[in-house]
Amino acid sequence: MALFAFTDYSGKEFVIELTNEQRIAEARRILSGEEAMSIHVMGRIRKQPAPYNPGWSFFLDPDTITFFTVAIEVCDASISYVQDHLDEACGAFLPGCMWCPWSSRLTREIS
Repeated sequence: MALFAFTDYSGKEFVIELTNEQRIAEARRILSGEEAMSIHVMGRIRKQPAPYNPGWSFFLDPDTITFFTVAIEVCDASISYVQDHLDEACGAFLPGCMWCPWSSRLTREIS
């Protein structure tokens, strides 16, 4: 298990938990600059707080997190927008609970 933080265009930080060794290695390559593709974060939101992601009422399911270069617009939203519209998420807003913030960028690994 490893924790990583990302930000979006707002500069706010969101923490994700990765449990898959391949995904952890990929995140570390992204942070080191070795991975130029697939640099944004995508996953299925869970509408409950996680202790490692303070300040937010939702988190990304570790089993669904991937990294991407291009994604469909219907899953794009800022961290704050998801928080502010969480009650609408998983319907017409973020169908299937999939969230892919286009401006997301991994910023650090949390030890």
